[in-house]
Amino acid sequence: MMIDLEEEQNRKVRAFLVGEPGNDLNELKGLIDTLGLETAGTLTLSRIEIKPAYGMGSGKAHEICNLATESESDCIIFDFNLEPTKQRNWEKLSKIPCFDRQEVIIRIFAQRARTKEAVLQVELARLTYSLPRLAHSYGDMARQRGGSYGSKGAGETQLELDQRRIRTKIMQTKKELEEVMRTRETQRKKRTGLPVPECALIGYTNAGKSSLLNALTGAETFVEDKLFATLDPLTRKLNLKDGQGILMTDTVGFISNLPHSLIEAFKSTLDEARMADLQLIVIDASDPNAEQQYNTVLKVLEEINKASSAEDNSCSNRLIILNKWDDVLGNALDTAALDVLFPGAIKVSAKTRFGFEELSDRISEKLLGAEREYEIPAEEAELLRRIRSGGVILKEEWKDASVIIKARIAGKTVAMAEPFLTSRRNSNEL
Repeated sequence: MMIDLEEEQNRKVRAFLVGEPGNDLNELKGLIDTLGLETAGTLTLSRIEIKPAYGMGSGKAHEICNLATESESDCIIFDFNLEPTKQRNWEKLSKIPCFDRQEVIIRIFAQRARTKEAVLQVELARLTYSLPRLAHSYGDMARQRGGSYGSKGAGETQLELDQRRIRTKIMQTKKELEEVMRTRETQRKKRTGLPVPECALIGYTNAGKSSLLNALTGAETFVEDKLFATLDPLTRKLNLKDGQGILMTDTVGFISNLPHSLIEAFKSTLDEARMADLQLIVIDASDPNAEQQYNTVLKVLEEINKASSAEDNSCSNRLIILNKWDDVLGNALDTAALDVLFPGAIKVSAKTRFGFEELSDRISEKLLGAEREYEIPAEEAELLRRIRSGGVILKEEWKDASVIIKARIAGKTVAMAEPFLTSRRNSNEL
């Protein structure tokens, strides 16, 4: 009997998954696996008849609850947003907790958060999401079987007290997060003051961004074949083959229907992607949904830009990288289809380092631009110093009061050197 009890306590929580029409639920299954749950059963709706109580007809709602009971599920998870009132109706009908995709993602982020900033960001998202769902939140997904899972709490007065407590906690968390964000902004300004261009690895979760950063820079970023392995941005220096050094940042992975509360909470972290000189959009070439994931990345980038108060600083300089190319190399149909979907994309493999030379060349071309000739006056010694440290000088000829150089110049220094282009001076003289 003791063995049976131990097995019961240690077994995974079982979830019954419900998807919208045309949804194969593969992504939700991946989220559930990352969260440490077990998929007990699934149902993809053939159609949705919008009704106020459950978001669908009561007949279909009873069918879902019966299937969850038959599969011995501990909870029902919907791959679409569930309004608080509907969530409570579902729990009352099924007698087990019911969650939506947003809550699953927030719970994964909570598991993965390591640094103080990430913990605060996730906490803010969790509190914002849970406030209108307070009656539901008395249950907990991690309970042992047989408990009072999903009970409603102690009544209206207690709910009001708890709502006030959560609002206070939201204010405190925002204040703490603002302090951490100020520190991050200070660090970013220090980097901005250096003539070193920055690029950000951006992409769908589990596309291989961290593996790519490790292979390119020798970093030791945590890598795991699960969704959202990286929450905190990590910046490392990459030396290109012409000797130019750049900063490369690994960012949190994107996913479709990323909860708005997480976008708001992770704004400072996501700004690393928005404000980079070059965005490297990493796509898993072996994933059959590569095109859909790419479109999701573009959509999330657009949301980040809208959430910012400085849209003019948003990066439009991008390269598309098809990672895990070694997994599709032997399939002519897949490679041909990817060439059509992503013309001009750079094909690489973080595992075999295939395509790294082309990637380095394309990054240099994007960040440093074409070779140009400048005549720098002697009194502009600071500008010359910035060009030396942040660009590539190919030729140098000193005169009495100036120096003529042929150079490729990085990021922020380009605008400073623009007035000294010899082509511009010659045209002015004419």
